[in-house]
Amino acid sequence: MDCRRRQSLPAPIKSSLRKKVTFAGAGKGEVPNNVEQQILKDDKRPPCGIAIPLPKKQQPKEVEIPSPNALDLTPEDLEIVESVVNGSIPSYSLESKLGDCFCAAKIRREALQRITGRSISGLPLNGFDYDSILGQCCEMPVGFVQIPVGIAGPLLLDGREYSVPMATTEGCLVASTNRGCKAIYLSGGATSVILKDGMTRAPVVRFQSAKRAAELKFFLENPANFETLSLVFNKSSRFARLQEVKCTMAGKNLYIRFTCSTGDAMGMNMVSKGVQNVLDFLQRDFPDMDVIGISGNYCSDKKPAAVNWIEGRGKSVVCEAVIKDEVLKKVLKTDVDSLVELNMLKNLTGSALAGALGGFNAHAANIVSAIYIASGQDPAQNVESSHCITMMEAINDGKDLHVSVSMPSIEVGTVGGGTQLASQSACLNLLGVKGANKECAGGNARRLATIVAGSVLAGELSLMSAIAAGQLVKSHMKYNRSSRDMSKASS
Repeated sequence: MDCRRRQSLPAPIKSSLRKKVTFAGAGKGEVPNNVEQQILKDDKRPPCGIAIPLPKKQQPKEVEIPSPNALDLTPEDLEIVESVVNGSIPSYSLESKLGDCFCAAKIRREALQRITGRSISGLPLNGFDYDSILGQCCEMPVGFVQIPVGIAGPLLLDGREYSVPMATTEGCLVASTNRGCKAIYLSGGATSVILKDGMTRAPVVRFQSAKRAAELKFFLENPANFETLSLVFNKSSRFARLQEVKCTMAGKNLYIRFTCSTGDAMGMNMVSKGVQNVLDFLQRDFPDMDVIGISGNYCSDKKPAAVNWIEGRGKSVVCEAVIKDEVLKKVLKTDVDSLVELNMLKNLTGSALAGALGGFNAHAANIVSAIYIASGQDPAQNVESSHCITMMEAINDGKDLHVSVSMPSIEVGTVGGGTQLASQSACLNLLGVKGANKECAGGNARRLATIVAGSVLAGELSLMSAIAAGQLVKSHMKYNRSSRDMSKASS
């Protein structure tokens, strides 16, 4: 049956379309219960049921590629575009040939549209410094993606207030984290402690026998040899300081996990250089050692791994707060017993039943990802950085709530990579951790790690409270459903 033929509407719906709807008892920015109920009711409506008729959907047209003039291409530029299209000039070589990164992106963009026959006019080109990413952040750019940045806070952490930038497209996330920050603030703030600070890299090497691999293992783990290894490793950087070497074997293959401090850099390149120095040094006494790869996945980078959950990687942080009973009731709309029970059954028992690895939390990855994108971190390292166990316990005769997050592998830096881009640098500056700490090497990166953990604490507290109070669906209806669409239908 053709849905477009069903144009008749019941009288109540017709009546609601003729007048502007007002909601008694609804405060500014609130979604009344009757509207939410109607949304939920509408969501259950079967396809082609009684619904507000929409304009006849137009047949899709072929995408029109914008005129080259829209990109301000000169005749010389258009000649280069043709050369890229026919393959005589590789797209990746435009920056070096032209000496102008913006012009290279513009020409590459036009060539891409001609080759694919698809427009990317919605992808911005102007307003970005393409020179700033050359050779370090992104290859063969054709534009940039815009992500809105919201502010949660103030987060009162270790006696300081932070306005936390969060880049996200998930409605309710910033608002929820902000509510958690408010609860922490009104309860006197949160405190944090850094347990470990060291980036890791683990090459894999092979010998002709397991016995020979074991000999190298014993040599590397012998405390008497650590000073020599440190001298060789530390030549890679004035900030790199070897902390530990641990090995494990699989047959005649040896995996060597190096851990080192990296100052205010996240440190992957730094530790890799140090590892290469040590491998070159070892080959003198172990010429039969075959280096299979500088990374053998025992590091472990950008993958959920028990070694990170147990041993830590990057910054290992614990953050805690005591939330007062009156704050739980007035701000979070819940109580101590409900949160403690929910945390046990959801974050602990439920995660265990699911076979979680480092996922004993409600949504740590949400907050970590949002802060990482805003501050120029590597978003892919959200995988291990979001390892977190959330604990909740009743204290003070059951009146108050002790809540904590333990995060063993927060990988962040305040120099290098995406941190030097203008937008991301501005967000780091907002937090007071931009660039290298001149007084204490690594101080800014460590503080950023505590801010991440403190923000996760706020996010956990708010989401768990929403679930305990049965508000999760309502809040997402409020922030994830477009009220603008509803008003159009009601006008």
